[in-house]
Amino acid sequence: MWSPCAPGTLRLMGREQTAHHLPPSSRSGGSGHWKKIWIGSAGNMVEWYDWFVYASFATYFAGAFFPDDNPTAQLMNTAGIFAVGFFMRPVGGWLLGRIGDRKGRKAALTLTVTLMSASAVLIAVAPTYAVAGYGGAFVLLVARLLQGLSVGGEYAASATYLTEASDPRRRGFASSFQYVSMTAGQIVGLGLLIVLQRTLSDGALHSWGWRIPFVVGALGAAVVFYLRRAMLETEVYEADDATVAERGTLRALWQHRREAFLVVALTMGGTVAYYTYTTYLTKYLSNSAGLPKETATLVSFTALIVFACVQPLAGALSDRVGRRPLLITFAVGSTLLTVPIMTLLKRADGYWSALGLSLLALVIVTGYTSINACVKAELFPTGIRALGVALPYAVANALFGGTAEYVALWFKDAGAESGFFWYVAACAAVSLVVYVGMRETRDLDLKRVKAPAQESVRASG
Repeated sequence: MWSPCAPGTLRLMGREQTAHHLPPSSRSGGSGHWKKIWIGSAGNMVEWYDWFVYASFATYFAGAFFPDDNPTAQLMNTAGIFAVGFFMRPVGGWLLGRIGDRKGRKAALTLTVTLMSASAVLIAVAPTYAVAGYGGAFVLLVARLLQGLSVGGEYAASATYLTEASDPRRRGFASSFQYVSMTAGQIVGLGLLIVLQRTLSDGALHSWGWRIPFVVGALGAAVVFYLRRAMLETEVYEADDATVAERGTLRALWQHRREAFLVVALTMGGTVAYYTYTTYLTKYLSNSAGLPKETATLVSFTALIVFACVQPLAGALSDRVGRRPLLITFAVGSTLLTVPIMTLLKRADGYWSALGLSLLALVIVTGYTSINACVKAELFPTGIRALGVALPYAVANALFGGTAEYVALWFKDAGAESGFFWYVAACAAVSLVVYVGMRETRDLDLKRVKAPAQESVRASG
């Protein structure tokens, strides 16, 4: 993993690199800096709104696309299609990461939101099982594949853009808006769900009301597409002097394979925990704890608002104390507390008890979510940064994040629901080993990194 070396250098997963101090002042103008972050975050919010709306409304439209003889089987089939979308993420990570490195962050971000808009329209107009049999499920599958392709590139493009567009000494704070925007998308989706639950009958929601959020998502994506067409490229990308032929290639990524492996390993525990306490939480509170759907939705909605608010605080803290302390705190907490938190959540008898436990879980997860985007972006040089973050992160999400809900439902259907709690804890334990072994990335000068043998992360821990 890491080993001592000569003063001023460090060894990254066995590779020696020379350290560099950050420039004393390397920042965009105030308004331009925040404009870049706002536009990047707004697009990310719409992307993840569409992504999570599928999970939030699954309990209402599962019966529309599959036979209604087994509600658990309906949810498993719907969750299976949700997971399939994750398996398109590596393809999207490769394709859109390559575009982001070769054509620019703006080009990749514009394309991702276009794909997401198309997928939202497909879901909104998909025929039901009663009308087209499994043809409707096929349309749903195609839409999810497009969403997976889009989000596979969106995460890396957005993470790279937010990290590069920020003040070098506030990268943790700026990149924390990655999960602020992701969570904001969920909050909007859940907020719309609450409104629809209170204004439409249960029958109307199951019949046609679930289509409304996908129409809203398509309209939102169109607005962000317009905004992103006018967005500015990052100074870091424009200053990079690597030739186009060297950017965003698998050959270049292979030269950084140790960093790519590190991205997979440090993502494993965080992505499983994140999806457990966000997309799966509402279903868990409703189907396992026995809370009414409306109460379960309100718990998730409130918890996510608090979660979004603490992301910038944790990101700013990492700019002062470093990235490792937050990552290690998350991994230790998740390893030790996942089983008791999930067990107590299953016994929650009302809004306040469920909310308190959910907040505890999400505060723990914040140690990962608030800074993981910048940590990954800081590992790679500019010419391979988008692909270097996108592809390994997408692989980790396909293997662990995308399957988390399906694994949870599988354990539940097998009558061993607590087995999933231990699975989440075990994933966090694996990442803990990685966090303990890695060194600081906080002081990396993004503009000065050229190649593994020439530039590096500064060991500051």
